[in-house]
Amino acid sequence: MATQPIDEAKVEEFMGKFVADMGAIASAPLVRIGDRLGLYRALADGGPATPAELAQRTGCNERYLREWLLNQGASGYASYDPATGRYFLTPEQEFVLTQPESPAHILGAFQIAGSIYADEAKIEQRFRSGDGMDWGDHQHELFEGTDRFFAPGYRAHLVAEWLPALEGVVEKLEAGTRVADVGCGYGTSTILMAEAFPNSEFVGFDNHVPSIEAAQRRAAALPNVSFQTADAEGLPGRYGFAACFDCLHDMGDPVGAARAIRHALEDDGTWMIVEPYAHDRPEENMNPVGRIFSAASTAVCVPHSLAHEGAALGAQAGEERLAEVARQGGFTRVRRATETPFNLVLEATP
Repeated sequence: MATQPIDEAKVEEFMGKFVADMGAIASAPLVRIGDRLGLYRALADGGPATPAELAQRTGCNERYLREWLLNQGASGYASYDPATGRYFLTPEQEFVLTQPESPAHILGAFQIAGSIYADEAKIEQRFRSGDGMDWGDHQHELFEGTDRFFAPGYRAHLVAEWLPALEGVVEKLEAGTRVADVGCGYGTSTILMAEAFPNSEFVGFDNHVPSIEAAQRRAAALPNVSFQTADAEGLPGRYGFAACFDCLHDMGDPVGAARAIRHALEDDGTWMIVEPYAHDRPEENMNPVGRIFSAASTAVCVPHSLAHEGAALGAQAGEERLAEVARQGGFTRVRRATETPFNLVLEATP
């Protein structure tokens, strides 16, 4: 059997990709350690430090910190001054690594990755069996990590950009209406809207009890927000506005959820669908953002939908498929209201 000639330049290019990927894979647990032990925070608060100085600040072992700092410098997650032997964070590194309110805060993504690695054997077994894996069957790091990953984007865009991109919704929220946040998780999106629009009443729904309990704790001081455990297909009450944040594609019956939301909406109501950014064709999603979301989709999103005998839309469903879900659920008009590099924002109206 004849073999095709090997292009050595392409092999070298591929090996360069491997080296970069392997460095990221091996370093990811060290980023998590730096997050949990407060090492980035200590560098930001105390300024440049040698390994010994950082050890004094944090109570960690100097020898481990020497190697950790070298790795972080090589990764570009810290900077190094050879004249003083000290490591430090640039303003940009601080912005990304130590400021939870920053729209570019990334540490939640490493929690998600850690949970996927912890569940690797479970996920592999399901490749063979075809069984699903419910959201609640994952490591708890997934729940907190998902909230930490998406929350910066919600803080930066939800009230300032996404809601104003919808027709007449801000005015309705300012005047006062009832709002359903379906698949609310830890409630960050619900709370942000409730704080911005005190005249409206917000109800967050999720079928994951620990997430609802976390959301209730967070919102204890807010008079206009509450949280309930419920499936999207069994949505109670009537609402002037409804939203789904990065969750419709996970659902077992997204069309059923759309139908339930349509039934719960007032005749002039609006449904905002926020989903991971994706194009409609596979080849268009073969990029860094598509790589992240398709990995999460393989390990988390599709398994959850299959656990509920669902459609398994996946996190790269794309606008066309999402719009069709809304139309099948009874919405007659669906448009792209706005977007970010990580999210599509669709507006669906009856």
